Amino acid sequence: MNRWQQPVTEIKGIGEETSEAFREMGIETIGDLFMYFPFRYEDYEVRDLADVKHEEKVTVEGKVHSEPSLTYYARKKSRLTFRLLVDRYLITVTCFNRPYLKTKLAINETVTVTGKWDQHRQTITAMEIRFGALSEKRELEPVYSTRGALTVKGMRRFMKLALEQFGAAIEETLPPSLMQAYRLWPKKDALAAIHFPSSHEALKQARRRLVYEEFLLFQLKMHALRKIQREQSKGIAHDFPLEKWQQFIEQLPFPLTGAQQRVVREIIKDMRSPYRMNRLLQGDVGSGKTVVAAIALYATVLSGYQGALMVPTEILAEQHAQSLRQLLEPVGVSVELLTSSVKGKRRKELLEKLMTGQLDIVIGTHALIQEDVNFHRLGLVITDEQHRFGVEQRRVLREKGESPDVLFMTATPIPRTLAITAFGEMDVSVIDEMPAGRKKVETYWVKHNMLERVLQFIDKEVQKGRQAYVICPLIEESEKLDVQNAIDVHSMLVHHYRGKYQIGLMHGRLSAEEKEEVMKAFSRNDVHILVSTTVVEVGVNVPNATVMVIYDAERFGLAQLHQLRGRVGRGSEQSYCILVADPKSETGKERMRIMTETNDGFVLSEKDLELRGPGDFFGTKQSGMPEFKLGDVVHDYRILEVARSDAAKLIHSRAFWQEDAYRPLRTYLEQSGVLNGEKLD
Repeated sequence: MNRWQQPVTEIKGIGEETSEAFREMGIETIGDLFMYFPFRYEDYEVRDLADVKHEEKVTVEGKVHSEPSLTYYARKKSRLTFRLLVDRYLITVTCFNRPYLKTKLAINETVTVTGKWDQHRQTITAMEIRFGALSEKRELEPVYSTRGALTVKGMRRFMKLALEQFGAAIEETLPPSLMQAYRLWPKKDALAAIHFPSSHEALKQARRRLVYEEFLLFQLKMHALRKIQREQSKGIAHDFPLEKWQQFIEQLPFPLTGAQQRVVREIIKDMRSPYRMNRLLQGDVGSGKTVVAAIALYATVLSGYQGALMVPTEILAEQHAQSLRQLLEPVGVSVELLTSSVKGKRRKELLEKLMTGQLDIVIGTHALIQEDVNFHRLGLVITDEQHRFGVEQRRVLREKGESPDVLFMTATPIPRTLAITAFGEMDVSVIDEMPAGRKKVETYWVKHNMLERVLQFIDKEVQKGRQAYVICPLIEESEKLDVQNAIDVHSMLVHHYRGKYQIGLMHGRLSAEEKEEVMKAFSRNDVHILVSTTVVEVGVNVPNATVMVIYDAERFGLAQLHQLRGRVGRGSEQSYCILVADPKSETGKERMRIMTETNDGFVLSEKDLELRGPGDFFGTKQSGMPEFKLGDVVHDYRILEVARSDAAKLIHSRAFWQEDAYRPLRTYLEQSGVLNGEKLD
């Protein structure tokens, strides 16, 4: 057994009771203990009071200048004060509930005081008083999360003993080439310094080294998984006449943006390779993902295969079918729609054409994965807004062909740092550029007391023949949240416009058919103003809608607000998004400000991540985000990017699989169950 895996009871002074407390904290081995990091540090660096801000925590060193004064109040509570000469300052130190210090503090004695500085009163409220100078003590002391009988002081003592006993035996994980390239500290020095840093600089270097290792190990795992999946799943090497395919792109009604050209190259390179494509295509609302899908589907058909596009709702399927027919039918590609509404003879005909290969492209909802749907030769599966389908549903569609290429599309801009962690086993393509000429949606933030003006503005737009969305956070009144709700807002608008306009209502309690009917009525302009909860978020295209009003906008994250804003601005007319909000918190106000300043979904998603953190960004349960002990994907994103690039190079290099310098990293992959005995070349 290597020393890293020995039980904590090998450390002097750790008996059964202490080891039980450690077990509760998930610490069973010496290695577990070393990797149990402090969550903060007590900073005992002595500073000049001239540099300390009001109410900041500070440590000072000085001589007692007056007899301590002790007073009691509220039964047994006490306050002790004395004067302390710190360099050129004579300040007051206040201590609560430590009456015993009165007999211990002698005039001219040197003491070190840590506490909160009141600049106006020239007073420190002491949290800690130590006798003597601090010169022999360290500046930073670790603070650990502990359980049971184990105290922070006890934890520090055992960590010190563990480092003394086993520190020298800590083995290096990283190869010399990487350590030299980034000037990284040896692992044993980094672990000693993360627990007991001698300075802020030492802590920074220790953390940098350990975060890089943590990210590198995670990314190695992701890249090894991807390589195994890729090499074990023999895909389709799509072979088609490039000239004919290029002509199709050239005759499109508009030129591709630079970003579209880049992602098309990435997708086609995957499709022409003998391995199965597993790619995520991210693109903001209106960035032109459908055209990219059409180009990939055309390539599939040219190489003698069929394509399938699965979307979450019937109305979305209809819109995609309409767009793809316009693009593909002129070049002789047949496109059909298959949803639960297609029944009887028509359905039978479609299924027959699919099975015999007379139909090239089928677009549909989950109806595509029903048992009686069989393809002649399925070569490409595209899933739009893939998070709306379960893993099982996506798998069933994939298995209707022999290892077809798979492309997932999403209009939710996911920050790059999250995409390369949560979707580490996929390749990620990003359309981060909008087509020329698309008008920016004007965004305004108003308070609730300006609602009358908002209603007048809606009236003006609807009179011009346009339409409006009004979004609310809840369906009906809730005692817990004082927010506008869809049912009340609908009643209020019906009363306000007094039969002048048709006002629809949509929320999550309606059946799928009812929602579909409401959206179709809105698409036909039979409904002029649609009051809805966020169920309207994904994909629906109503070019005539020019106004998006969002009630209690501070209740939504930036990514969601941006998705909702993307429902308007799809036609040629100028569109508007009005955020109705009275945020109480600074974060809420910041969200509103950011929304009015930028229309870039990727900028917003990064800001959202900073404000909310990765768990809240995805939603804790389905996030798929790994838990890192030390690394933070938001603040350490540069290290994450470097580690990802290094991991990709290592996994694909022969040296990694053969040389001794990389053995610890290979061992990690074996122990984490990724390799399962495979040797990748």
